[in-house]
Amino acid sequence: MTKEAFFHPPRTINCKGKIINLSAPLVMGVMNITPDSFYDGGSYRNPLDAIKKAEQFLDEGADILDMGAASSRPGATIIRPDEEQDRLLPALKAVVRQFPEAVVSIDTYHSSTARIAIEAGAHLINDISAGEIDKQMFNTVAELQVPYIMMHMQGRPDNMQLEPSYHHLIKDIAFYFSEKVSILKEKGVHDIILDPGFGFGKTLEQNYQLLAGLDYFRMFELPLLVGVSRKSMINKVLGVPPSRALNGTTVLNTLAIEQGADIIRVHDVREASEVIKICSFYQKQR
Repeated sequence: MTKEAFFHPPRTINCKGKIINLSAPLVMGVMNITPDSFYDGGSYRNPLDAIKKAEQFLDEGADILDMGAASSRPGATIIRPDEEQDRLLPALKAVVRQFPEAVVSIDTYHSSTARIAIEAGAHLINDISAGEIDKQMFNTVAELQVPYIMMHMQGRPDNMQLEPSYHHLIKDIAFYFSEKVSILKEKGVHDIILDPGFGFGKTLEQNYQLLAGLDYFRMFELPLLVGVSRKSMINKVLGVPPSRALNGTTVLNTLAIEQGADIIRVHDVREASEVIKICSFYQKQR
């Protein structure tokens, strides 16, 4: 990959007045405010714990904090908006109050949660369902005028891993995005970030095919987010549990950056920040 491919053309997203530069890859730190996430569920439900984790992530180099209160692990069921908000809002409000300069993303598929979270101080919406679970999400994002991360998922969390199949993996996902992007732009949403959805309705082999073809999505000229942190695509290859998948995560994050990822979503911010620094230095020598 050339130096120009790693240092992407100048590009920004507007997060409620906070201008985020995407000319080099960013780190998004995962904060799961939920009892049943696959890796760190329940760790930050207490507002004080959330503040401590946010402080750690920011110190380690996180550019964005991604807070969510609904597990999307394989087999997870869709939870009610009120349950999600009861979990999320105390921690979100505490983090926003303590770190007013931090950029906070909300991981939700409910439009009502998105609205309340933005009003409470969040800056971006991260929707694993790309508006499929809540049909009002696109209208809500357009009204709020905040950046929108939309992910590809075949099915829903409770059934997405049963028998995922595609005619042509990369092209099918690209077609899915093309339709969604067209709708969003018609509604006046311009800050759109694409997440191809590693582990969401993909087999082990399909996940690696997707990684190998990641640069195909550059055709959209939109930022790309990659979330592979401690996922089963690592665990199954190495034969380790998520708790021992940091080394594999680092390898895949490096490959993702080489393939054009603009944002890497991770549980381990310091290590991800170091990946970007090393990749950056390496590319400058080429």
